Amino acid sequence: MLPLLCIACSKPTAAQPLQSPADSTALSEVVYTPADSAEVVSLLATEVEGDTVLYYARHFLGRPYVGHTLEVHDPEYLVVNLRELDCTTLVETVLALAVTKARGGTSFADYCRTLEQIRYRDGRRGDYTTRLHYYTWWKHDNERKSLVRTVTGRPFTAPMAVSNTYMSQHPDRYAMLSAHPEFVPVIARMERAENGRDGTYLPTAATGRGRAALNMVGNGDIIGIVKMQGGIDISHLGFAVWGSDNKLHLLNASSLHKRVVEEPMTLQEYLQRQKRPGIQVLHPCLGAPAPAQP
Repeated sequence: MLPLLCIACSKPTAAQPLQSPADSTALSEVVYTPADSAEVVSLLATEVEGDTVLYYARHFLGRPYVGHTLEVHDPEYLVVNLRELDCTTLVETVLALAVTKARGGTSFADYCRTLEQIRYRDGRRGDYTTRLHYYTWWKHDNERKSLVRTVTGRPFTAPMAVSNTYMSQHPDRYAMLSAHPEFVPVIARMERAENGRDGTYLPTAATGRGRAALNMVGNGDIIGIVKMQGGIDISHLGFAVWGSDNKLHLLNASSLHKRVVEEPMTLQEYLQRQKRPGIQVLHPCLGAPAPAQP
């Protein structure tokens, strides 16, 4: 599944500018539908009970799994699509809603500013290379922006070694890289800059422990499923859910189920079936400061 953003590209579609004149300069290059903007405003206005991240994640249960939804405009525009989600856009959509809500934002423009902050390097959309394509890039950049923090603790014992090379070695699988070969060396430099040892992860054998043993992992934390093969660090993303069985489960946009689901099997069973070595975990920081106004 990863690098984080998918490898095909559909025909570019026209962007719909935001209707508010006050926001037209900063956020005019946004691809969305009226249904998207209306749903965002409704969700921001909803009184949330319990965990904000998990509440918004569960809102999207049953939503169709569709890949490549960000690859619809050249040059790079901010894409908002709540109707069709993959594992990465589900995580970004939910996190952007939760952070915007925590900041007191109520408008579609507020949400778009937060989504741009999450999705792009240093929170600023430029060309295609400014998108945070790999999980490791996404993690470190959003840690610097105080939007997430890496969860650690005694059970996180396995060393993480990042060797991301997939995009630069397979540019033909990315329509934007095929269209812009000048981006390939830029991506390659970014890959090299963040490769190497990168903390630890929770081994699959430990993910079957109960909540008391894994109390550092909470509902709504972001789960990155470790791959470390084929030039890719993390193969899939989702959200942690503690089940009534006192075991971790995964809420994710599933290519297998073709929709957003809360997996009935435990996370450990899921990892064993996928033959994955373990997980990294990120905790959303909903009190993060808003991006500076342009």
